[in-house]
Amino acid sequence: MKQEIVYGLHAVTTLLQRNPEKVTEIWVQQGRQDKRMEKVIHLAMDHGIQILDANKGQLNQRVEGNHQGIIAFRQASEKLSEKHLHDILDNIEGTPLILVLDGVTDPHNLGACLRTADAAGAHLVIAPKDKSAPLNATASKVACGAAEAVPYIQVTNLARTLKELQERNIWIAGTAGEASESIYQSKLDGPLAIVMGAEGKGMRRLTREHCDFLINIPMAGEVSSLNVSVATGVCLFEVVRQRG
Repeated sequence: MKQEIVYGLHAVTTLLQRNPEKVTEIWVQQGRQDKRMEKVIHLAMDHGIQILDANKGQLNQRVEGNHQGIIAFRQASEKLSEKHLHDILDNIEGTPLILVLDGVTDPHNLGACLRTADAAGAHLVIAPKDKSAPLNATASKVACGAAEAVPYIQVTNLARTLKELQERNIWIAGTAGEASESIYQSKLDGPLAIVMGAEGKGMRRLTREHCDFLINIPMAGEVSSLNVSVATGVCLFEVVRQRG
């Protein structure tokens, strides 16, 4: 049976809350005793999940990054793909809010964007299969549980997917530093997909051509751009503000 690893207190807690039946066992660092860890352990015990002691070296061998003294092994689940896209869109309740990541290749940035998308109430995150970060253990750790909550779908043809969103009356707003309107001047309270480009390069040309309009984040200082996860937060929460 193929297994996946989830690590970090937030990520493991969310996994136990949402999909405890998928968890096969949990490794906890020896000597790690505090209220946060006890909460996770009790949650695992409530679901009858096996808990094993492990030393720090054993945990370090399993993951790259700050595991916070805990890793969970889960049954490998079916990854969301394009075949799930229309079902997810059909079942959106309320006004659609979708985040599109065009060329975000760093799993840390992906995890941070997923966390922000969850906090803002986004229904879906879409990225192209080519040159995009995978939803791996690192991304899940940074997402602090949001990877279990927000659907992340990688599509073969992003331009075609954007067109499909438009056919559903979802407006496509692309972010670009040279855009004539700022996020604060634009009307963002309707059905919307916000496209964030890769740091430095921005959106690809074909992606830009499929946007209905372009917006920018006003920059007052010497820095010309923000980290993509920070920019995502600014844009999504402006949508939240406008929607009231």
